[in-house]
Amino acid sequence: MSSFKALAFGSYTEVKYHPFAGVDREIEQLLDPEFQVVSTEDYGLMNKEQLSDCRLVVSYTEFSDEKLSAAQSGALLSYVAGGGGLLVVHNGISLQRNQELGAMLGAHFTHHPDYTALHMTIPAREHPIMQGINDFVIEDEPYYFEQQPHFESTILAEYPHGGAMRQAAWCHEFGQGRVVYLMPGHHLPSFSVEPFRRMIRRGGLWAAGLL
Repeated sequence: MSSFKALAFGSYTEVKYHPFAGVDREIEQLLDPEFQVVSTEDYGLMNKEQLSDCRLVVSYTEFSDEKLSAAQSGALLSYVAGGGGLLVVHNGISLQRNQELGAMLGAHFTHHPDYTALHMTIPAREHPIMQGINDFVIEDEPYYFEQQPHFESTILAEYPHGGAMRQAAWCHEFGQGRVVYLMPGHHLPSFSVEPFRRMIRRGGLWAAGLL
């Protein structure tokens, strides 16, 4: 019997880049049995009443989706600041279109060069999320970010690209809650890479205060 409810948001219809179908099942499996994950594209569920029943929210929201309403954005912001967990995967950083959520995420996606093999290194091996995870290679999109100024995050993974080391995963506390961002996850094959699978599971547990 799962102990906690989680809401996972993604897109099933009118998808341009990142279909949630298939990815949703991977996330549900990886977070089982600690979480009973409800996967949905109904952003109407992003409200105070629904979020109050959740220990974790997962974002795989599509860049082509409409911007969240002020009520939805405010509900998610209050949820995390009040002690909730937020796990953001790949394109889920599209939440940045609401500037208050962009600030909570800790960085702003700018663009991505072509899909390629990325050599992930682990600068925070002692962090609970990354324990037991070694350097690995994953075929994915190399997202580029601008980190938020005056905002402290723990960089969990990074990769060399374009002559610099690029952030690939980070985490931080936000108010009484926790936020985790994982850059890989462009398509379903990414979710078969074992170190990334472990990052999703342990990232969700840490965000929810269970690790």
